[in-house]
Amino acid sequence: MNAIQNDVKPWYKERWPWILMAGPAVVVVAGIATLWLAIVSNDGLVTDDYYKQGLAVNQRLQRDQLAGSMGLHADLMRAGTGVRLLIKASEFQGFPAELSLRLAHPTRAGQDQLVRLQAEGQGFYGGRLSADISGRWLVSIEDPAGKWRLQGEWQSDTGEPLSLVAKVD
Repeated sequence: MNAIQNDVKPWYKERWPWILMAGPAVVVVAGIATLWLAIVSNDGLVTDDYYKQGLAVNQRLQRDQLAGSMGLHADLMRAGTGVRLLIKASEFQGFPAELSLRLAHPTRAGQDQLVRLQAEGQGFYGGRLSADISGRWLVSIEDPAGKWRLQGEWQSDTGEPLSLVAKVD
């Protein structure tokens, strides 16, 4: 009589249980990696005082309107970490000795910079960036008293100066 040989291996020596367990194992590892990224990363776009910021919109619009009524126009140039600004106004009221240049990255608040621009005479201002910039930036130029403001978007990699013109409504 021929004996039928029964090849019974333990489950862990079979291929299919491991293939079936691989999918859930990958999901668990991906979930842990996602949790780690969520804990470690900065939520730069989320703000705690969104209501107060909403109330301040009218004040900001008034500053933009004042810049428009003054006929302000500015050209911002960059060379490495040095920045230079030329500002003109159709209704000259005298420019302050210092202006604030705020460079805000649209998605990475940790890269935002505030640069104090010192007057160099005849509408020219100069200052230094704390770090070199590249890519797209939201630019805001303000007087120290916070009465007027010029805003715009700048693609800093092009090498072209940014021209900011106050909008008159």
